[in-house]
Amino acid sequence: MKKRTLAAAGLSMMMAVSLAGCSTTVSVPDTVKVENVGDSSDGKITMDSSETVKIVPDMAKIVFAVTSEATKADECQQKNTESLNSLTEYLKGQGIDEKSITTSGYYLNPRYDWSSNTRKLIGYEMQTEVTVSDVAVDQVGTLLSNGVGNGANEIYSVSYYSSGYDDAYAEALKKAVELARTKAEALAEASGRTLGYVVSIEEYSDSQYGRYVDGGVNLKKESAVMEAAGAEDTAADMNVMPGEMEVSANIKIVFSMGD
Repeated sequence: MKKRTLAAAGLSMMMAVSLAGCSTTVSVPDTVKVENVGDSSDGKITMDSSETVKIVPDMAKIVFAVTSEATKADECQQKNTESLNSLTEYLKGQGIDEKSITTSGYYLNPRYDWSSNTRKLIGYEMQTEVTVSDVAVDQVGTLLSNGVGNGANEIYSVSYYSSGYDDAYAEALKKAVELARTKAEALAEASGRTLGYVVSIEEYSDSQYGRYVDGGVNLKKESAVMEAAGAEDTAADMNVMPGEMEVSANIKIVFSMGD
């Protein structure tokens, strides 16, 4: 026999009840909710679980920058365009698909000399960012070394990722469920119950935060007139070591329990 309970909610109304010649006022709720609580065999157990799978990145994304300076705005823009075209042609010559090359972050700003307590226009500076995606890891070192000598004079960042990220994430989800079941079985057994079927599973939002790993590379020339050889040597000395990346999955799972 299942037990039933009464729950009262809302405003109360007043009604008069006459008993043995006496008048008594009794409060009765205007809403009555009947809830089936269930018998002793009912029960649930909720587990939070997370698992991590490690994989080696096989792809990279590089963000270059082309910065130019000139006394006139149009000359500055022309120099920047020439350097940008040089970098783009070099990348395509290395087998990089044109769809994987994105230019953005354009700006053209005046440059002033404030040394005499007055503002004196001395020229212009223009910068364009170039993002190169879908780069094979074994190409990164070459592009970093030679990209600087072929139009780029800054390397903003290098980030690594894996083409197998989605498969690794699916594996992490499965491992998280397995771990949750193992812990739930132990808790159910310890409490004298048996673990039943899965009532529900909630995947915590996959923010994709772990899809990219920062390579920690940042190369910037102090000025547009610095000798390119110095920057090239610095880039050539950099070792490309992506290491491992962690792919994590987090879930909440509810199991039923029996006697």
